[in-house]
Amino acid sequence: MAFDIEMIKAVYERMPARIAAARALTGKPLTLTEKILYSHLWEGTPSTAYARGNSYVDFAPDRVAMQDATAQMALLQFMQAGRPQVAVPSTVHCDHLIEAKVASTTDLAVAVDKNKEVYDFLSSVSDKYGIGFWKPGAGIIHQVVLENYAFPGGMMIGTDSHTVNAGGLGMIAIGVGGADACDVMAGLAWELKFPKLIGVKLTGKLNGWTAPKDVILKVAGILTVKGGTGCVVEYFGEGATSMSCTGKGTICNMGAEIGATTSTFGYDDSMARYLKSTGRADVADMADQVREHLTADPEVYANPEKYFDQVIEIDLDTLEPYLNGPFTPDLATPISKMKEMAEKNGWPTKIEVGLIGSCTNSSYEDIARAASLAKQVAAKGLKTKAQFTITPGSELVRYTIERDGFIDTFDTIGATVFSNACGPCIGQWARPGAEKAEKNTIVHSFNRNFAKRADGNPNTFAFVASPEMVTALAIAGDLTFNPLTDTLTNEKGEQVKLDAPSGDELPKLGFAAEDAGYQAPAADGSGVQVKVSVTSDRLQLLDPFAAWEGTDLSGLKLLIKAKGKCTTDHISMAGPWLKYRGHLDNISNNMLIGAVNFFNEKTDNVKNQLTGEYGAVPATQRAYKAAGIGTIVVGDTNYGEGSSREHAAMEPRHLGVRAVLVKSFARIHETNLKKQGMLALTFANEADYDKIQENDSINIVGLGSFAPEKSLTIELVHADGSKDSFAVNHTYNAQQIEWFKAGGALNIIRASVK
Repeated sequence: MAFDIEMIKAVYERMPARIAAARALTGKPLTLTEKILYSHLWEGTPSTAYARGNSYVDFAPDRVAMQDATAQMALLQFMQAGRPQVAVPSTVHCDHLIEAKVASTTDLAVAVDKNKEVYDFLSSVSDKYGIGFWKPGAGIIHQVVLENYAFPGGMMIGTDSHTVNAGGLGMIAIGVGGADACDVMAGLAWELKFPKLIGVKLTGKLNGWTAPKDVILKVAGILTVKGGTGCVVEYFGEGATSMSCTGKGTICNMGAEIGATTSTFGYDDSMARYLKSTGRADVADMADQVREHLTADPEVYANPEKYFDQVIEIDLDTLEPYLNGPFTPDLATPISKMKEMAEKNGWPTKIEVGLIGSCTNSSYEDIARAASLAKQVAAKGLKTKAQFTITPGSELVRYTIERDGFIDTFDTIGATVFSNACGPCIGQWARPGAEKAEKNTIVHSFNRNFAKRADGNPNTFAFVASPEMVTALAIAGDLTFNPLTDTLTNEKGEQVKLDAPSGDELPKLGFAAEDAGYQAPAADGSGVQVKVSVTSDRLQLLDPFAAWEGTDLSGLKLLIKAKGKCTTDHISMAGPWLKYRGHLDNISNNMLIGAVNFFNEKTDNVKNQLTGEYGAVPATQRAYKAAGIGTIVVGDTNYGEGSSREHAAMEPRHLGVRAVLVKSFARIHETNLKKQGMLALTFANEADYDKIQENDSINIVGLGSFAPEKSLTIELVHADGSKDSFAVNHTYNAQQIEWFKAGGALNIIRASVK
């Protein structure tokens, strides 16, 4: 039986009437996305037809999910909200703090010991506030959510950008910062700008070497890392219904890499099969009763151009496998062109390591198809040329693939099985020799491949592919190997060709696990004590941020003018810094250390205008804060791309940065800045970016009449006394302006319970 079955039942009971009301208001057939959004309005039955890409809307999500790295700050904020218990079903998943180094059992034991203080905090705070707790080793949040909590037609938010994975089960699941999660857990509405809609029509059927991963790798190549910003991507067509539920999850998961708000699929038989296989036949039965409401109206898919803002069509019959990268997930190269592209760009072609698994590709089907290739190594007299690792997505999958012999198969090719955790995908990989920073190539089935992300080496060229393609390339040890056409030389000197991968969508014997890793909260948490030591270097209770002083901001110093790509990895790195995710002051020592300074092309090296000396970004900012001087950060396009980590917004706020001015923002990061009481501004004219000089003092004018859709003015005072001024835009609505004035959204929540 499923968790929270009464909540799911209530969602389905109210859905038909709300959808009918929305259809009447809009006067047209509805997409699946619109059906789910209109049936989750905070007001209940819809009374307004919202404008895509324009209307701010209050929603009532069904549940909240948090991973351990972001849950710390989310729950530290929730503790300040004054609520006795969470208002909606919520869970915490311990997956980010386990380092992949030796092998699963050893690494998990080390992590449990090393992170005991944090795990104890998360366990106790979950107990106190009625939150489900998934212990270390239980698995990666998104896989565990898909197996236990996701349901067709539901709406969920999660403190991780890959929360969108649950779209594979027909949800609208959206990544947010911890402050958003705090709002919903406190029983408040959650605000989102009503998204635009991109429809992706999938014709034909996947075959041979092509996998669901190749669909999103191709889409990323089409839309780029920012082409989905402000949009929900809805997949449909015969190609969608012919695909497995977990394959759909893979596609939705990597929607985060195109900046999409989320992605989703209509309910179909593959989802029903998956629900039943994971012990949720009751949910499948209920979904079947409202099936017509869990997909778009027929007219929409018959004439998609009339109902979507953009339509992309992909023929799965002719789609070929892709390799995306290096250094960005949208540089898409079909496998047939890789040899040419590698030669043209000077990419190292010897593959050192192939890594499969992660939240993106760790389903039973993924592992089964990879194992079918691993079996061929011995059968065809081959030897695996690269190192090979597997990161299972959950204990449910790990136990099942061990029972079904897949781990034994991987053992025969010398593979290492890491813990059921994020591991190398988020930089939690103690890769031997990475510190030497040697130029090398790896291939993985993860979602992101930013510089330094997997192993900390800026010279690791990481390429993203399906698990089957990663396995084939690891066997060959050559980036230019095309298993569709090329042969390999075996130990006898014979030319052999790998057979196309195969594998069951779901285990024939069903899923199994001795201990899935779930810990239910205390029946009554009122007496539970949540202890945070004042001497801890990993956990720190939060103090409220100061309210706006009521005046324009004058005399701000330029902290950094960031050049080019500046993701949340650049603003607040993961890897070794994950241990400080519950201690705002300590983790602030990584603020913007990965951003490239426009004026000297260096990272973590900016000018201190008080001394004239160059130094680390955090140290320079602390000097300004000590002197009572505010600062501004300037950035390029799609600033804050990547993870949902709100630390990238909280650290600048904590250290005294007052505003972030960029050419454009990634959605989640812009919201996180607003939630923390920061000014998130964009150039009205992007060319004004070039006017900002290293020694500038900067004024932000017009805050006395700060209002929606009303520009502010930036005044630059250059070192020689000359001045420049220009308009800057913002997307604040009236409520968000109140967040700014109060010093952050949490201050308003806190005030409401006094």
